Amino acid sequence: MSVRSLLTWVGLVVLMALPVIVAGQSPLLAWRDEIYIAAGFAGVVAMSLLLLQPLLMTGQLPGLSLAVGRRFHRVVGSVLVLSILVHVAGLWLTSPPDVVDALLYRSPTPFSVWGVSAMWALFLSAGLVLLRKRLHWRVRLWRLVHLGLGGIVILGSVLHALLIEGTMEMSTKWTLCAAVVLALVKVLLDRRTLLRRHHAKSR
Repeated sequence: MSVRSLLTWVGLVVLMALPVIVAGQSPLLAWRDEIYIAAGFAGVVAMSLLLLQPLLMTGQLPGLSLAVGRRFHRVVGSVLVLSILVHVAGLWLTSPPDVVDALLYRSPTPFSVWGVSAMWALFLSAGLVLLRKRLHWRVRLWRLVHLGLGGIVILGSVLHALLIEGTMEMSTKWTLCAAVVLALVKVLLDRRTLLRRHHAKSR
């Protein structure tokens, strides 16, 4: 592995792990019960995993082929769904009325709207993955829908995280969120370039 590849992986691990580690040192944890803490950390882990998804989908990570990256993309997607289920279930066990209001878009807190929207987009994306063979969609349509839902998941999750004043430390949270958005922007720009090349060749 080249030095550049090694530094890329080290930087990625630091970006993903540091917010989780720092959140574990938050003084706010002393006032929370175990279920609430587990639910919160499931959300933090999900936020960190989001950084991987655009990079895996497009084969941007060094040492991983596009095919291998997309296999890991599906695995990480499954872990993301599980993490969000734990996140929501834990919050529901600690405060059912608040979770019900959030799911029905009745919560007065803006971060709930973004979080719930990202959650439904994630679940819809996962459902479409399971039904992909039955849908018989064209590859281009499938990729556009999947990418669009992924964009909603990322943007909703980022706004959800930034609007919450919780256990995540501010600087590491902002850095992670910025990295996730930049990864999404890179995928969108790469996709746009590919579409332009395909259009030019078809003329």
